[in-house]
Amino acid sequence: MTEFRIADTFTASLARLSGQEQKAAKITALDLQLDPTGKGLSFHRIDHAKDPHFWSVRVNRDIRLIVHRMAGSLMLVWVDHHDDAYRWAERRRIEVHPATGAMQMVEIRERVEELPVPVLREKRLFAGRTEAELLSFGVPADWLADVLAVTDEDALLDLLPHLPGEAAEALMALAVGEKPVPTRIEKEVQGFAHPDAQRRFRVLHGVEELRRALDYPWDKWAIFLHPAQQTLVDRSFSGPARVMGSAGTGKTIVALHRAVHLARVHPNERILLTTFSGPLARALATRVSLLVSDDSSLASRIDVSCLTQTGLGLYATLTGKKPLIASSADIQKRLAQIANDAAHSRFSLSFLFGEWSDVVDARQIRDWETYRAASRLGRKARLGEKQRASLWMGFEALRKSLAQDGLMTMADVFLALTDALQEGRLAPPYGFVIVDEAQDLDIAEARFLSALAGRKENGLFFAGDLGQRIFQQPFPWKAMGIDVRGRSSTLKINYRTSHQIRTHADRLLSRSVSDADGIADERAETVSLFDGPTPIVALFDDAKTEEAEAGRWIAERMKEGCLPEETAVLVRSRSEINRAKAAVRAARITATILDDTLVLTPGSVSILPMHLAKGLEFRVVVVMACDDEVIPLQSRIEQVADEGELEEVYATERHLLYVACTRARDALWVSGVKPGSEFLDDLESLK
Repeated sequence: MTEFRIADTFTASLARLSGQEQKAAKITALDLQLDPTGKGLSFHRIDHAKDPHFWSVRVNRDIRLIVHRMAGSLMLVWVDHHDDAYRWAERRRIEVHPATGAMQMVEIRERVEELPVPVLREKRLFAGRTEAELLSFGVPADWLADVLAVTDEDALLDLLPHLPGEAAEALMALAVGEKPVPTRIEKEVQGFAHPDAQRRFRVLHGVEELRRALDYPWDKWAIFLHPAQQTLVDRSFSGPARVMGSAGTGKTIVALHRAVHLARVHPNERILLTTFSGPLARALATRVSLLVSDDSSLASRIDVSCLTQTGLGLYATLTGKKPLIASSADIQKRLAQIANDAAHSRFSLSFLFGEWSDVVDARQIRDWETYRAASRLGRKARLGEKQRASLWMGFEALRKSLAQDGLMTMADVFLALTDALQEGRLAPPYGFVIVDEAQDLDIAEARFLSALAGRKENGLFFAGDLGQRIFQQPFPWKAMGIDVRGRSSTLKINYRTSHQIRTHADRLLSRSVSDADGIADERAETVSLFDGPTPIVALFDDAKTEEAEAGRWIAERMKEGCLPEETAVLVRSRSEINRAKAAVRAARITATILDDTLVLTPGSVSILPMHLAKGLEFRVVVVMACDDEVIPLQSRIEQVADEGELEEVYATERHLLYVACTRARDALWVSGVKPGSEFLDDLESLK
């Protein structure tokens, strides 16, 4: 029986073809899956290929599949126009690495002419590293001399695209001062069975699995785990643990694999994989289903939902009824009425709502004595006892008003669940909980999670980026019963975003970001695995000119092969959506304005506010309307009640722009109308 495989290079090359070309290539690939002998298909050996096992298969007059054909196996490796497909195959071979035993696709060294000639007098980046050591990390023998000749990070970035993934990652780890550990593999799991090989070559069982592989990008259907991250997935933690890292470092991938790992190791336990929003939870659910598609019993024990829906569902189970949740707008309306009734009130509505949301409701303060002594986490304005007493009268009136109408807040729901768990009235429904985008947890959610699984070994695992916190004020997790000290790790290699985009975006944040418990996320040593064009940062005299120029830039990216659905235009809020629409019209492309469902439309550029972009990624991103008083948003600044709140507003507005910029993988445009956002000074300073 012929073993049918697919390489990551095939799905990448397929994505570059037009829609009709992709359709024809998929039909031919499915024909090969049904009959790997290729009866009725036109096979041709590639005469000048260094690897004699490379063959071409005719798709149509111009398109060719490149397959690796051996006794008992057939692998899809590339698809392209005729001449380009042949040139690609002539410059590669597939072989077992002499030191690691992993099957690798190796680029033929003598054909690569664009690499810079090393300057012998400069200090070498890998001076002191032996050839044997580099081989142990998976560097192909043909490339040892080039690696040893590298003098700086720029030269390394030029070299990395020519190397297998495990070699590139090990070299970047060495470059930032870490010591990668070679994977020790037994002989029986070498070749295609080696873990490094399985990241790029996958066996496909049946037509349906092939269809899934052809319809999804490699990293969406294969969801491979880098060996450097495997330790975090497999490690046993004595208490709550957290993985941090800047955008694109693979935190979500670690969280996904952690959930699956725990489900496999604990067959009698249910696992909760959760995050802060419904759209992100749906995206996680899709990736979990792909990751465990071959094991329905495993999939049935991993629940994926946003934390709010989890809380509402458990509350209904506990009480037998669905809670009625008061909206933020309703609460503000009630607070405004209470303030109007108290003619002597000297507090703004913004201050009242912030004090209620961030202190009283978040911490579920129920009596005057507790509020009088409260530390008011995150609120820096000092309040005397008389001021607090006046405020407390208003908050008591608000609680009474909500109770009369049968309304609750989500903090009320989580308090009820926390009490029920602690008192034994609710049996923990999950043995283990994994939280993605954990930087946006609020106090009530943190307390609930602590009661749910915080005391259990491996019970809680968090993944997040402090630099992407845009919804919640910081608070000490330790005070909520979640202590990750000594169990907090930072990922430093960026697999998604180009070096240029990451470097620009990182300038929006401090080199070291600390949480409220004092645990630092050192971001200075983060590195990217691939190069790209320098982001465009531009200011224009008026919005019409910005729209026209942004549209022209988008059209250029389409000519280079980017698909509309791989492109997004982000703005600060829905107030700027029309400017984004005008830019896409100028590019003569269809646009879709995304709502909270975040459903992408094939053949259409996505337009959305920055806050909805959390967790998404695109090849090309345009960040528009970064005007003065738009980001940071002037209306937010005008509502602040004290200096502490002002600092928090500026921080979250910076984080928003950081999130927007780091959604881009290959190309980034950032623009506004003069004088422009003050945040753009940091981006422009890199020019």
